[in-house]
Amino acid sequence: MKTQSVEQIGVCSWSLQATGPQDLTAKVKALGINKVQLGLVPHRDDPGAWEGVEEILGASGIQIVSGMFSTVGEDYTTPETIRKTGGVLLDAYWDENLELATRAASLAGTLQLETVTVHAGFLPHDPKDPDFDKLSNRVLQLVDIFGAQGVALLLETGQETAQTLVAFLDEMKKRGAESLAVNFDPANMLLYDMDDPIEALRLLAPHVRQVHVKDAKRPAVKDQWGDEVIVGTGEVDWVTFVSILAAADFDGGYIFEREAGDTRVDDITQGIQALTAAIKEVNP
Repeated sequence: MKTQSVEQIGVCSWSLQATGPQDLTAKVKALGINKVQLGLVPHRDDPGAWEGVEEILGASGIQIVSGMFSTVGEDYTTPETIRKTGGVLLDAYWDENLELATRAASLAGTLQLETVTVHAGFLPHDPKDPDFDKLSNRVLQLVDIFGAQGVALLLETGQETAQTLVAFLDEMKKRGAESLAVNFDPANMLLYDMDDPIEALRLLAPHVRQVHVKDAKRPAVKDQWGDEVIVGTGEVDWVTFVSILAAADFDGGYIFEREAGDTRVDDITQGIQALTAAIKEVNP
C-alpha cells in the first residue's frame, strides 16, 4: 500500500475561469497547491494554453503535471446530445480533431508532459457495434500521435461502465496501444447515471494514472444531467476512494475539476479540505 499525500493534489486550469497565465497563477496560489493540469486546446469557455504560461507558472513554483486535449463539435446540452457528439466519433469533425490533436501533442511534448487526458466518446458496449472499430481505430491514431511525443493518452471515465472500459482497454492493448490508460472521474459516473464510482474504481484501479477530484449527485429524472456539487457534499465516498488508490499503489495526481458555479476558488478550497481529511484518515 502506497501512502497518499496532499502533495499529489492539483487543479484543472479550465476550472478556474482564468483570464490569462497571471490570473491562473494567482488562483492556483490562492488554493495553496502547486500542480496544474493544463488545457492544451480550447475547452468550453477555456481558451487553452496561453503563450508563456509555463514560465509564468514556473516562476511561482507551480508545475504543469499533465495536459488535456478536448475535441471540437461536442454538445453538452443534454446527456443525449453529448452521446451523439462527444469525443472522436463524428466524421464531420474528425479531420479537424486530428489536426488539433497533432498541435496539442506537439505542445505536450514541448512541455515535457507524461500524460494527456481525452474524452474518446461513448464506447460501444458491444464489440460488434459498427462504431466500435471506427472509434478504436481513431483512438489508436491519437495514441500514436501523442506517443510520438513521448506522451501517454488517458481516457476519461463516466460515459460507459467500468466493465466496458476495461474491455476496450484490453482490445486496445491487443492492437498495440500499451500506453493507453485511465483518468478516473468518479463524478462523471454519477452525472451520466452510468455506474457506481467506488465499484468502478475497484475494477479500473490497475489502469488509473490520474484522477479528477469531482463530486456529484445522480439525476432525479432519467436521461437528465445529475448535479455537480462541491467535493465532500455529494455521493462519492472519498475515504474509500483514497483507500482503493492507496491499495493500488497509486502515485498520480488528485486533480480537482470544478465545472459548475461561479465561486470556483472557494468551492475547490472547500473540496481540498474534504479530500485532505480523507487522505489523513487513510494515512494517519
